[in-house]
Amino acid sequence: MPHFRAILDTMPPYKAGKAVVSADGRSYKLSSNESPYDPLPSVVDVIAEGARQINRYPDPAAAELTEAVARRYGVPPEHVALGAGSVTVAQQLFETVSEPGAEVIYAWRSFEAYPLLADLAGAVSVRVPLVDEAHDLDAMADAITDRTRMIFVCNPNNPTGVAIGSAALTAFLDRVPDNVLVVLDEAYREYVRDPDVPDGLGFYRERPNVCVLRTFSKAYGLAGLRVGYLIGHEPVAAAVRKVMVPFAVNHLAQIAAVASLQAEEELLERVDAVVKERTRVREALVEQGWTVPSTEANFVWLRLGERTLDFAAACAVEGVAVRPFAGEGARVSIGDPEANDTFLRAAAAYGPHTP
Repeated sequence: MPHFRAILDTMPPYKAGKAVVSADGRSYKLSSNESPYDPLPSVVDVIAEGARQINRYPDPAAAELTEAVARRYGVPPEHVALGAGSVTVAQQLFETVSEPGAEVIYAWRSFEAYPLLADLAGAVSVRVPLVDEAHDLDAMADAITDRTRMIFVCNPNNPTGVAIGSAALTAFLDRVPDNVLVVLDEAYREYVRDPDVPDGLGFYRERPNVCVLRTFSKAYGLAGLRVGYLIGHEPVAAAVRKVMVPFAVNHLAQIAAVASLQAEEELLERVDAVVKERTRVREALVEQGWTVPSTEANFVWLRLGERTLDFAAACAVEGVAVRPFAGEGARVSIGDPEANDTFLRAAAAYGPHTP
């Protein structure tokens, strides 16, 4: 029997959102924070044409996409690094800072890949509990030691949807030493409507130890193609590029992302529709008696404790898949109106005070 790393025996596998089907054949997947909309026709056309070239390797530097992202945000191309989804860029970041004894701080619960990536990279996870479903930035700053190499701040936070305001984030960053990398994970930035929630790129421009993670998987509707990016100062972006697996961002992902940036205005109209549905769903849940934190992402969060798996099972009977975190709560993505209405009926039938 081959010998494998001992850490593999202790690591649970990443659990992706699943689909369910009701007895009468209905299925609404609200478990993965995907866009409920098909890709734009213009993007589909580009993908279809690009399929004629998939006998060739993709551009390993993804030069056209790198330039497109740089133009979109007014940054030097040298400040852009790509990966197969923002989670893979996060993995690349862990690889750049991890060594025996290195610590990485993040809120918990936050994006569930963080502990897996830390363990695989050999970093020490320092988890700081949420307070009122939000990052406890004072406690995170207090947790910094001389072994701290990186801090992840997921804003808005996944899975709770709560976002950090400008003053709080500024005060936190002022406490972080210059030699500690702060990663602002903004996978849901396009859904933010609260003007007090800052654009992380403003902090990146002012602070060399701050970088921003974003993705084409959510608002741009390219989850199936896997492409994400980092914007950071040249030493950060260069380090991330060094550990990127060659050809990680495939040809179709590259050209579809470029086409999506070109069609951004049309795509963001769809984001507005999701935001309107988000407001409607949250208000309906509150009216039903649920406690639902304000969310700036494309999902809502229900703190259910020991009822979490039972609630998920009740939704599954109606053909609605939600994302349960056993003993904690359920994250429910915003889908199309039909899916959302079905979920709301399931939530009302279950009731917020069911034992």
